[in-house]
Amino acid sequence: MSTNTPFRILTVCTGNICRSPMAERLLQAGLDAMAPGEFEVASAGTGALVGSGIEPHVAGFVNVFGGDSTNFASRQLSTNILAGQDLVLALSRAHRSKVVELAPGLLRRTFTLRELARLLPRVDGQHDVDASQRWTAALSRALRLRSANPVGPEEDDVVDPYRRSEEVYQQMVHELAPAVNTLLSWERRHR
Repeated sequence: MSTNTPFRILTVCTGNICRSPMAERLLQAGLDAMAPGEFEVASAGTGALVGSGIEPHVAGFVNVFGGDSTNFASRQLSTNILAGQDLVLALSRAHRSKVVELAPGLLRRTFTLRELARLLPRVDGQHDVDASQRWTAALSRALRLRSANPVGPEEDDVVDPYRRSEEVYQQMVHELAPAVNTLLSWERRHR
């Protein structure tokens, strides 16, 4: 079932060249494969390297995992970008705080990627509604679970690999890719 307006997801990290573009491109590729046109995924950074492409090492990961790393330009997070987002997925708690600081109205629709991946499998999704209705209802239920199940930042944050060792890039992949896959699996199960 498709609506005219796609469900809008924004991923947010610091420079908008590593974590958030990887999450953006993998989510968009996976969602497009099962529900073309029903989701629109974008990204921004709290301290963006404006106009930069995806960091080459991360671009390789994006391509290996089935995303498309081409035609990307990093951009600075702003209230204009946040306007109209249905879900914001921050790559760390600090990014989540910055989003809510800029747009307090998004408090109930802003999660860290790993946080939502931890909570969403415990939420039943509706099969007989469009994606936007399904995700809006699921986010409301996940929000209630969040306050009942607090965890530490080590379980919510995806490590920033920028200008760090290969091991840190691998850690980022191991924290980010399974979380993206969990969200995609949830959508697949509830279609």
